[in-house]
Amino acid sequence: MKKYLIIVAGGKGERLSAELPKQFVEINGKPVLMHTFNAFSETGMIDHFVLVLPTAYISYWNELCEAFRFTTKHIIREGGPKRYHSVKSGLAVIPDKSLLAIHDAARPFVSKKMIADGFNMSLRKGNAIPVINIEDSLREISGPLNKPVYRSRFKRVQTPQFFRSALIKKAYQQPYDERFTDDATVLESSGEQIYLFEGITENMKLTYPADLAYAEYLLRLKK
Repeated sequence: MKKYLIIVAGGKGERLSAELPKQFVEINGKPVLMHTFNAFSETGMIDHFVLVLPTAYISYWNELCEAFRFTTKHIIREGGPKRYHSVKSGLAVIPDKSLLAIHDAARPFVSKKMIADGFNMSLRKGNAIPVINIEDSLREISGPLNKPVYRSRFKRVQTPQFFRSALIKKAYQQPYDERFTDDATVLESSGEQIYLFEGITENMKLTYPADLAYAEYLLRLKK
């Protein structure tokens, strides 16, 4: 089966307090988005790349590709008002009989093993969702009251999330619902069981200014 990757790059970077959306902020001499592309392309496992961008930034991305001599071939699709709509736009160019990974542009540290594990599980079971343990204590808030909850019962969900393409394309035929916070919730809402596998802590989503400094540190370690 051919393997496709959709990179969703619709974020505005509001919590990052940057002038540019976070996918375009430079770390270690290149935009975050190019580091994310490279993390996948260097594995040799992806046959086709699809990038979903806000309409207003498509020409800017093309300028960056020229300036940085970025040559990884990819299809560009226009994003929508919510992540759901952006992913749906990307899915329009994905064939049914393929395997698909859907990934957030602001996660540039996915590993080769994680990608291989995800594709292998999705081939066997139809989907594969990476999760990691929660190390902090948790409390549930209910009005003026709060109580502890068992963190062992909860996981943090990451991307890339992996699917047989026909299953996730069918799931995205559902109307948008605000509960659709990721692709797994869309698939689950269509009646499919979700299968989890172990992600990696380095696969962080760059969200706050301090994340950029940590990302620079991790990239230096890789050299």
